[in-house]
Formats: sequence, structure tokens, C-alpha cells
Amino acid sequence: MSRVEVYGIRHHGPGSARALRGALEEFKPDAVLIEGPPEADPIVELAGDPGMAPPVALLAYAPASSASGPSGASGQGSEEGEDGRKAAFWPFAEFSPEWQAIKYGLGAGVPVRFCDLPAAQQLVPSEEAEPPPDEADVRLDPLGRLAEAAGYDDAERWWDDVVEHRGAGPSPFPAIAEAMAELRERMDGSRHPRREDQREAHMRRTLRRTLKEGHERVAVVCGAWHVPALTAKVPAAHDDRTLRGLPKAKVAMTWVPWTHGRLAGRSGYGAGVRSPGWYSHLFAAADRPIERWLTAAARVLREEDLHVSSAHVIEAVRLAEALAALRGRPLAGLDEVTEATRAVLCEGADLPVELIQRRMVVGERLGAVPERTPMVPLQRDLQAEQRRLRLKPSALDKEQDLDLRKPTDLERSRLLHRLRLLDVNWGVPSDTGRSKGTFRETWTLMWRPEFDVELIEAGAWGTTVRGASTARAKAVAAHATALADLTSVAERCLLADLGDALPDVMRALADRAAVDTDVARLMSALPALVRALRYGDVRGTSTGPLRTVVDGLIVRVCVGLPPAVANLDDDAAREFLSHIDAVHGALALLGDDGHTEGWRRTLEGLLARPDILHGLIEGRLTRLLLDAGRLDDVPDRMARAVSVGAAPARAAAWVEGFLSGGALLLVHDDDLLRLVDQWVSGLPADSFTDVLPLLRRTFGAYAAAERRAIGERLRRRGRSPSGPSRPADDVDDARAAAAVATTLHILGWTETR
Repeated sequence: MSRVEVYGIRHHGPGSARALRGALEEFKPDAVLIEGPPEADPIVELAGDPGMAPPVALLAYAPASSASGPSGASGQGSEEGEDGRKAAFWPFAEFSPEWQAIKYGLGAGVPVRFCDLPAAQQLVPSEEAEPPPDEADVRLDPLGRLAEAAGYDDAERWWDDVVEHRGAGPSPFPAIAEAMAELRERMDGSRHPRREDQREAHMRRTLRRTLKEGHERVAVVCGAWHVPALTAKVPAAHDDRTLRGLPKAKVAMTWVPWTHGRLAGRSGYGAGVRSPGWYSHLFAAADRPIERWLTAAARVLREEDLHVSSAHVIEAVRLAEALAALRGRPLAGLDEVTEATRAVLCEGADLPVELIQRRMVVGERLGAVPERTPMVPLQRDLQAEQRRLRLKPSALDKEQDLDLRKPTDLERSRLLHRLRLLDVNWGVPSDTGRSKGTFRETWTLMWRPEFDVELIEAGAWGTTVRGASTARAKAVAAHATALADLTSVAERCLLADLGDALPDVMRALADRAAVDTDVARLMSALPALVRALRYGDVRGTSTGPLRTVVDGLIVRVCVGLPPAVANLDDDAAREFLSHIDAVHGALALLGDDGHTEGWRRTLEGLLARPDILHGLIEGRLTRLLLDAGRLDDVPDRMARAVSVGAAPARAAAWVEGFLSGGALLLVHDDDLLRLVDQWVSGLPADSFTDVLPLLRRTFGAYAAAERRAIGERLRRRGRSPSGPSRPADDVDDARAAAAVATTLHILGWTETR
């Protein structure tokens, strides 16, 4: 006679996994059914490959989806991308009960199958409305209801106490099944979500088919909520009607590496756990887990040169166990261990606790899949490039310094830039990826599981990283309408050494630049092109066509700037100020004497017409030409700008523009500092209130050391006989006392007498 055992589990739980493994070894099934997509049946045997190292995930994706596919799937272990990507994941860790069921079945040589609704149907969005809040609460949080009934205010802590932290003893699965049956009975008469009905109908159908094939001892591993539905006597005809006519999507299935961080509930994964590193430890260290955990925590702190002795560890263990006893817990949980760590090992400090949280509680880890795992050609090409260039993916942030004079580092840089063109941001450049004049780049590398989906989607562009990024660059250039977008693509093509894409990109760029008459857009486009031109030689890429475009843009900017900056309001002037600074810096980087001279003559011509210039622009141009050694009457210009006849708002804007280049000028030029000091001191009270925000914005941008140096110079000027300070006996001490007290209070000082 056939026998079926249904084991209700939590999707990621070390106690559940250990209890399930023991139950399977005792039951000795001849077939194992697991909640998951049946499309994975052909590749489940890969879980037994020595190259498979959890955490890993089953990935279902639409092979024909475009780079911005339709909406994602829902279901156990599924994720939906923020951009509506059509893909779903079913993650597994070493401590996942389903993973232990897979390993048991493969080790015992019995069939292992997945029994959930096919991914082809789960990837089709359900049209059903969400259930009312009271029904959804029971269905989606059964553990919360059980915890509340047991007097707990934390469902995870209750589950840990009754399942994950329990030692040897009777199987917990009969009690779990009874509790879930009671909860579902309370929903009798309420509308059950149709998607859940469909999933459970398919699980029952798979179970019937397995029994018809002659299997006599069948184990079913599923979420605890589904247990009563699988043990109920439901006619096959009812399930056939439930599943009839369901729409399907074309999907493919593979294994991909996963991370502990993506298992954590904080990552947004619906079946996540708060502390995958802690759960992994509980599963691996069944003997004396608290002692082993705190010993490992002490080791982490010692690696950071923090003093932690064996006595600290012993005392922390005692404290954790005492807290557990006071709270009636069978074993110290993560809360008790963390409190003991903070109080004893970290001596009350929070930063070391945060270090342990990152290193151990989450315990970031990147899994691995075997070489023979199904992959699209683009994934295999990237893996080959990673091996060739010795760039190993990691789930942790890793700084990578590249010297572009070394062939290997240059190839690494090109690979990372090509991936960024495909929106696979494995590497993020620091300081825009360049260190001027040093032939170096600094990248931050961190691999995320979503990159596999992005690589699969990018496979529509080509079978190799170079070919796909070339095709993508051409497509972006063909459809770009903004000049800044085209300049960005041109720069990235040069950084990625995509010589095959450059002709198309440069033609599009030249055509767009030729018809664009907006000077602001031309100015915003120029810096990226100059950077690409300046560093093209470092990378050994041809920049001839780009030079032609840059030359034309510079001439057009110089011609179009005077009318563009005439009679601007405050907001437009501030926008143009950033454009002027960007172009000025780009021309300094380019180092072309002819273009630099033309730019400076343009600025001199503008200064000759102060009546059309906003004060912010006039002050900035004055500063740029002073730094270039082209003005010798700057004190006179500033005196006119801040004279009594000038409007305070315009004078403040002039000062802001002039001083926005840095404070060293005021530190070293007494005449300019005196003019600014006298202007500020002479402002009427109402005018001072109006211009104060502008002055604070200017001086607030200076470094503290620069502000301090300016203050010291002004203080010394006040003591100098030649300075404008009044004699000491002119000070009214009684009137000054209130101001002094207020100032000291603001500074947090105590007045001493």
C-alpha cells in the first residue's frame, strides 16, 4: 500500500533542514517531491555536482525577452525586478530544507522532482485582485498567528524556539501540520486566492502522477501552509478544472550563484530570513553553537586589532545563556548572543557590533555552479574573460586598482567598461574611473545575482562581451536624441576600446552637434569628449574623428557664449556658471594653446560688457582671468563691484562668483581680503540679512582650515595699527557682554570670568 508523508517546512531554516534530513533518512522514500518549478527537473542532478556550492538559485527566464521585458513572476522564492524584468528565482542555501531534500534524494538514488505550478505559468501575471487584508494576514503570516497564540510578539523568535533551536527529539512535522490545519480551518468560507488554489492543485496532480507510476513511499516537501491542502481528499476532476486553460510563457531554466545577502529579508526577497549567516552557523555547528559563534566573533574582532581575550568569550557565553534562561528560551538566540557580544566582547561599542553583523550575522557568501550548467553564450564568454584576467566575482565590495600601462590591467578596464555599456555594473568606477595624469583607475567590484539575468537579456546583442557591447553602443547612438547622451556613448566606447562602434557613434555625434544650436547643451557635451580625447592615447585607441568634433564644438561655444549669457536671471546664471567652469576645466585638460587662447579672449570680451552680465557670471569670469594672469586691475574691479552704489544682491553675487574657485586667494591677497571685509562691514542691517545666505553658501564651501586662516588674517588686521580697527578703549563692555554670551552659547563654550 502506498504511503505519502508531507513535511511542512520553513523555506530557509536550519532546524527544519536538520529535522527533515532525519525524517527522510527514517522514512526512506522512493520518490521526493519538492515545492519548486517542474521545469527544473532536468537539471536537478546538477545539485550533486562537486562544483555546486550553495547559496545558489534556480532561475527561470524568458529566453526571447527583450532588454526590457514584461512583468516578473510571483511564487515561492520568486523576485520581480524593479524594471519589470520577466524572471524568477528559487534560492537555496545549505541550511534550506529543500536543498537537504534534494541532496538526500540524489544521494539515495531516488527520483527528485519539483511539484509547484510551472514557472511558465507563474511568470504570467495573475489578474486576480489582492485578498482583503484580514484574509491575506492569515494566509501570508501563519507563523505570526501561531506566535501570537503562544504569547510571542515576534514570529521569527517563536519559530526559532520551537523548531530551529530544538535539539534531538520527536519529529516536529506532525505538530506543524496540525497547527496549519487549524489555521486554514479558521479561513473556511473565506475566499482563497486563486493563484494559491492553482499551485496546490498542481502539487496534488504531481503527487497523483507519482503514485500512478508505482512509487509506494513518496515524500513531499513544501511550505508549511500547503500541508493541509496536500493531505486533503480533493477529486482529480476539481484540480483539472482549476488548472484548465492557464496561460503560459516560454521559459528556460538554469542554476545561478546566489548570496547570503540576497537571502536576507532586508534585500526584499519574500521568503528571506534576517540572519542567514547565523542560520548557516546553527546548521553547521549542531554541537555547542553559542560557544563556537562567540569564539568566531572574537576572532573577527582580533583581526581588526581589537583586544578580546578568552575570558571575554567565556563571560559572553555565560551572559547569553543567562539571558536565554531569563526569557524562557531553550537556547540563546541571535538577540541574546548579540547583546552578550555588545556588552562583553565590544564593551558597549556599536561599531564593532556592526562589523560582526556584516561579517557573521549576514555572513556574505557567493555560491558557485558547475561548468556544465546551462548558460547563454554571453555568460560563458564572461566567465572565460574572468578566468583569463584573473578577476574572480565576489559578493563583498572589493577595491581594484588598475595601472593602464600594464596590458592585463588595461584589458580588465576594457572588460569592466564594456559590461557597463550592457548595464551589468559589476564594477563601479571611483572618481569617474580616472585619475588624471596617473594612468590609473580605481574600481569597486561586487557581484550580484541579478547580473545573470542582465547577461541573459544582453545576450540579444551578441554572444561575446565585446560583440554585445559594440552592438548595444551602435543601437544607443542610433536612437539617442540628446547630445549629452551621444558624447557619453562616445566616451564609453573609447574607454571600452570598441573601435567597431566608434564610426557609427562619431557620425551620429557629428550630425547631432552640427544642428544643435543650444550653447548650454554644447558646453555640457564638451567635457566628456575632451576626457575621451585626452585619455585615448593612454588606452591605445584612435581618436582622430573625435578630435574633429571637439575642435568644432569649442569654436561654436566661443562664438555662442556671449549672446547666451546676456541678461540671465539668478537660476539661469547659476546653471551657466557650472557650464563655464566645466568648459574651462576641459580646455585645461586638453592642453591646446590655440583653443585656450580663443576661450580666454571670449571671456575678456564678455568682461568688457558688464552691463549684460549677471553678477555671478562677471565675478567668476574675473576670477578665471585673474588665475590665468590676464588681469592686473582686479582690486579696482572688486572695489567697483562692491561699492556703495552697487545693489547688495548683485555685489553678493559678484563676490560669490569670484570666490567660488577657492579661499587661497583671500588668504594670500591682503587687498582683496580688505575689500571684502570692508564691504561686509559696511552693509546696512537689512541688506546684510538679504545677502547673508549667498555669503554663507560661498564661505561654507571652503575647507575648515581655509576658513580658519581667513579668520586669523582678519584678527591680525584688527590688531594692526594700519588696519581699520578702533582703539580698545572704544569698546563698550556692557553692550558687548550680551553678544559675547550669545556667541559662546552658540559655540557650546562656557563663559569664564
